[in-house]
Amino acid sequence: MMGVLWSLLGVLAGAFIAVQAPINAQLARGLGLPVAAAAFSFLSGAVVLGIVSLVMTRAQEVSIDWRAPALWLFAAGGFLGAGYVTSAVILTPRLGAASLMAFLVTGQLIAGMLIDRVGFLGVAVREISMGRIVGALLLLAGALMIRIY
Repeated sequence: MMGVLWSLLGVLAGAFIAVQAPINAQLARGLGLPVAAAAFSFLSGAVVLGIVSLVMTRAQEVSIDWRAPALWLFAAGGFLGAGYVTSAVILTPRLGAASLMAFLVTGQLIAGMLIDRVGFLGVAVREISMGRIVGALLLLAGALMIRIY
């Protein structure tokens, strides 16, 4: 049962990304600068996450050990997120939301397969099977069909 719930939450998160892209693209049109829209998106997200983190640490009486993670981990997620959000802001008006989402999911799947294959940062190792390759190719074909037709 929990597997179904986690899967549905994954679908919901994907829907959030699809809705976020045109919102940020509209903000970019209003501001006249895609990078500014990405920056404001990150700023508002950082404020929300900061508040949620504060509430959760207080509620659970958790103390954060700032020395534990490697320093590069603090910047890497933000750097990659900034690249994603800025790209989505720029590409949404050019590709459309559906095409962009199809290509994003394709890129996520291919990267995820490589991450699984090498066990990047402690992720469980999973071989790249023929079924996974065919699934990725079908997803890429679907993304191209969405874009072309």
